Amino acid sequence: MPSTRKRPDQARRSERSRQAILAATRELISEVGYRRVSIEGIAARAGVGKQTIYRWWPSKGAVIFDAFLALSDGGEGGGEGIALPDTGDIEADLKAVMRATAAEFADADFERPIRALNAEIVNDPDLAAQYREKLARPVDDAKKARLRSAQQAGQLSAEADLDLVLEVLYAPLFQRWLHRSGPLTPEYADALVDITLRAFRP
Repeated sequence: MPSTRKRPDQARRSERSRQAILAATRELISEVGYRRVSIEGIAARAGVGKQTIYRWWPSKGAVIFDAFLALSDGGEGGGEGIALPDTGDIEADLKAVMRATAAEFADADFERPIRALNAEIVNDPDLAAQYREKLARPVDDAKKARLRSAQQAGQLSAEADLDLVLEVLYAPLFQRWLHRSGPLTPEYADALVDITLRAFRP
């Protein structure tokens, strides 16, 4: 008589293992720093074998980047394919994005590993280059695409330097987070958008 017992859901089990690996990676980076994280340590913390990690990632660096990328909406593909909201109202769209960004940086689960990564980037040019290539540049490209749409709609000056717009918008938030110099509130996020738009409106 054939067994009626269901087979284990391999896809679900694999996804649980993958998420456990990513979470273990972020925890270890927060605890011991980027350089001291090892594949062995990640495997032990996640409760999987090293071969499971190598099935999905070719190196420690690849695991670490996916662990960071999975914190945000970019997901494992990094910034590729992302787009900012475009309701036709640049002020509303930027405030939604900046509020979400401030909330992320105020979230301890996001903040600890990102702070650890930034500390390593300062002294590791190769890591900094990977970060720019895999995450920062694609995300900035998505932001600039939304700003260009606002320029075409006459909501931003056609002559505005979009790299400068992003610096004015994001740099104060990043500095406040980096130096722990003030709260990252929705009101602060809104104020940054207001100041930026006043500076770059037609």
